[in-house]
Amino acid sequence: MSIQTLYTAATGMDAMQTKLDVIANNLANINTTAFKKDRANFEDLLYRNDAYPGMLDSQQTPTATGTQVGLGVRVQSTQKDFRQGAIQQTGRQLDVAIEGNGFMQVLDPLTQSTAYTRSGNLDINANGNLVIGSAQTGRLIEPPISIPQDATDIVISPNGQVSVRQAGNIELQQVGQLQMAQFINPDGLLKVGENLYQQTDASSSPILSDPGSDGLGILRQSTLEASNVEPVTELIDLITTQRGFELNSQAVQAGDQVLQLISNLRR
Repeated sequence: MSIQTLYTAATGMDAMQTKLDVIANNLANINTTAFKKDRANFEDLLYRNDAYPGMLDSQQTPTATGTQVGLGVRVQSTQKDFRQGAIQQTGRQLDVAIEGNGFMQVLDPLTQSTAYTRSGNLDINANGNLVIGSAQTGRLIEPPISIPQDATDIVISPNGQVSVRQAGNIELQQVGQLQMAQFINPDGLLKVGENLYQQTDASSSPILSDPGSDGLGILRQSTLEASNVEPVTELIDLITTQRGFELNSQAVQAGDQVLQLISNLRR
């Protein structure tokens, strides 16, 4: 019936709108440090079964096919793409990029909860502690690392050792060790904004280790990981999604025209 056409096409328009929102967010974060793009996945809805496959025909023989009419589509999930972003040189000693798998741990001083990030734009707060830079609050690196006030040089090794050279001393002195976390299912992490992720039941508990061990990536000092959003791919998805929305809107118009024709039959 044409009325069903309206509802089915409406589910398509709603799904395409959600995908447009996902694409728009990807493009908006094209220059966000270590941003991982999302992808909208779809699934079909229930079916109206006018005749089931395998029903007996007049000859008592199972039919090869049935008669099923789909009732639309919905967004199944939005899936994160954790592929590596480009490594960009910055020349800043406290910039660190993760090359490979893993997340750095940070502690939110307001909520006292642990979050995870791949954004390595580190800084030093007023107490001399390493933090992840944020417009809202400085989040302490976990485990905490303190930088001496008279440090003249900071070296972060690929395996996460943080060393400093102090005034009047040419030798490097280790002051801390950066740890990283990995998850069995990183797609299950919850994005909370500000380049942060939170653990969920879907992600599993974090597995902690030093960079470069147990399948974790290594650290690259004086670099940052760029967003893994590919503009050309996103623009192509944008065009195809827009066309999908238009086709569903045309299906609504076609169903409306059929209903209008039926309502005018008695005139």
